Amino acid sequence: MKKHIQNILTSILLFGLIATSCRDKFNVEYKAMVPVYMSYSELRTSVKVVSQQDLVKPGKIYSYGNYIFINENMKGVHVYNNSNPAAPQSVGFINIPGNIDLVVKNNIMYADSYIDLVAIDVTDPANAKEVGRTKGVFPYMMPLYPETEYKRGNVNTALGVVVNWEVKTVKEEMESNDYGNVYAYDYLNLNTKLDALATMGAPGIGGSMARFGLTGNSLVAVDKNSLYYNFDLTEPTNPKRAYWDYIRGGVVETMFLSGKYMFLGTSNGMLIYDLSDPMKPVYLSTFWHMTGCDPVVVQNNKAYVTLRSGVTCANRSTNELSVLDITDVKAPNLLRSYGMDNPHGLCISDEILFVCDGNSGLKVYNAANPLLISENLLAKFPGINAYDVIPLGKSLLMIGSDGFYQYDYSDLTNIKQISVIRAKK
Repeated sequence: MKKHIQNILTSILLFGLIATSCRDKFNVEYKAMVPVYMSYSELRTSVKVVSQQDLVKPGKIYSYGNYIFINENMKGVHVYNNSNPAAPQSVGFINIPGNIDLVVKNNIMYADSYIDLVAIDVTDPANAKEVGRTKGVFPYMMPLYPETEYKRGNVNTALGVVVNWEVKTVKEEMESNDYGNVYAYDYLNLNTKLDALATMGAPGIGGSMARFGLTGNSLVAVDKNSLYYNFDLTEPTNPKRAYWDYIRGGVVETMFLSGKYMFLGTSNGMLIYDLSDPMKPVYLSTFWHMTGCDPVVVQNNKAYVTLRSGVTCANRSTNELSVLDITDVKAPNLLRSYGMDNPHGLCISDEILFVCDGNSGLKVYNAANPLLISENLLAKFPGINAYDVIPLGKSLLMIGSDGFYQYDYSDLTNIKQISVIRAKK
């Protein structure tokens, strides 16, 4: 009986081998958009100061002492000496592949570099140097995949980080039942989590589009995966990821810290967390809204939130500024909403509200009465693209796809542009 069973199993195995060997296999060639890699070793030896570079795709801005740091999307950071706002002087460009966000504390810049967090000594920005790196702490990310008729090639994370895409002829051995998939698009999650991979002296000031922030001896960060990170900066050149977790809500777009509270702008609403202990963020409340991008800034007991349409985090046509009473952070209350064209970043200095309204430019309001903001427009600067702003008391920093602008608002009856560094088209 035992021998009979063995004979049956042997027959089944032989049949399987014959069936497999009889499948039709053939080689196929086709055009595909394939990834261009930078090895991890190259990534981790790339931080250095190079000569002045053109602004091409400006992103986040950050003010620290007399210096302005302007992110060049996914490339690094432009550094300008802003002692004279009417004529900022280039200091150089810090090459940081995969950089989007940054903060500076005690002359140490903390910046993302693809999956790593790097610490860079900027005591002398012209000679900035890497002094620490925490490897593999952020999700694997790639440049946006261009719209194309070609299939996207497979991504092999073991080869390094993806820095670009290029069209190449791909040769592939296929089986007959796979043929129909040759030209199918491959929608890979671009943010797959890969944990396995491995005044000067005072904190600087970031804009409303930031996702990095400083509180005490902690760097806190959020990303589009709805992840919250806490990095311990007790050893400034050796930041340690002390805590991470998922947070409730939609896709996280922005973070604003005010006192012990963290305000998150997400695709579904403004979320409020208590950060009394950055290691244990406590959810307090949400102001829900129609789906849209959601930068937020806070002053005293008011929160100012913008929603915009026409981007990946939005599927509605809402474009507005909302003012909330947050006297009770557990129950934010909408005071009034104002129609906008396509608002992005914003800031408030005392009672003066600055709103970046996309291609409609910069708008300046007296927000002393939150119910009459639109009736108190002080100035507007159309004909430019406005993305984010930082107030510095009497002068304003603004970034947009057109370039970097500075304004003097010391005289509210005569707000004027005082300098510009244009982006190269």
